[in-house]
Amino acid sequence: YLLFFMFMHKKKFLGKKMKKIIFLILTTLYANAHFLTFMANTDNIFNQKQTKVNFDISFVHPFEQTGMVMEKPEVFVNSKNNKLNLSETTKFNQKAWSSSYEIKTPGIYKFFVQPQPYFEPSEEKFISHVPKLIISSFGLEDGWDEPIGLKYEIIPLIKPFGLYAGNLFQGKVLHDGKVASNTEVEVELYNEFGLKAPTDSHITQVVKTDANGVFSFVMNHKGWWGFAALIEEGELKYTDGKNYPVENGALIWVKAY
Repeated sequence: YLLFFMFMHKKKFLGKKMKKIIFLILTTLYANAHFLTFMANTDNIFNQKQTKVNFDISFVHPFEQTGMVMEKPEVFVNSKNNKLNLSETTKFNQKAWSSSYEIKTPGIYKFFVQPQPYFEPSEEKFISHVPKLIISSFGLEDGWDEPIGLKYEIIPLIKPFGLYAGNLFQGKVLHDGKVASNTEVEVELYNEFGLKAPTDSHITQVVKTDANGVFSFVMNHKGWWGFAALIEEGELKYTDGKNYPVENGALIWVKAY
């Protein structure tokens, strides 16, 4: 953050070369994607004796398994009228959150997180990602492809709670209820398996939506996968008094078995 302060305020003691070096260092340190991670102990309730869903909510680099501080968000099920309780915890030695929900009736349950915007110094912008997680209970599967109505949202086109490693996952990105074409979607595996990427470019996969807002990706490994459609819109004021753009993320987390 000392480097960031020096870079942002452009003091006279920094020459052009030094500013460039600092910028490259910051870019290297924070080059890989940030994901608001939203996972559960299950995505399918089928046993009446195991109906409690536990949620893990953190702000991390999923593949690299490193974390950042996450201020208290809000968590909802199906709509903003149904808010869940939160407990503070830690993930990779950083502040994170947990929650739970008791599912008592058959149905499709759509959980989502509304975070506080996070300022990323290296990119000079705020990050505000809203992840969604869909859970089926007791065999009822109707409605998993219907939107909640979020401003930025990914609608799955493949049943999201019955996936295998090797399956093609497809989703449609909506912005204010309309398809978001030519939009970048970042993809990462929550790498609890100790996998090593051959290069930094392999850590975060990137695909783009087509004219209908649809993207496709083959999940080549079991585990939780995060898909983040990024739409830059709006500005927020930082503590330095300046306004910076906001990167809004429509996220969905799915599990491949």
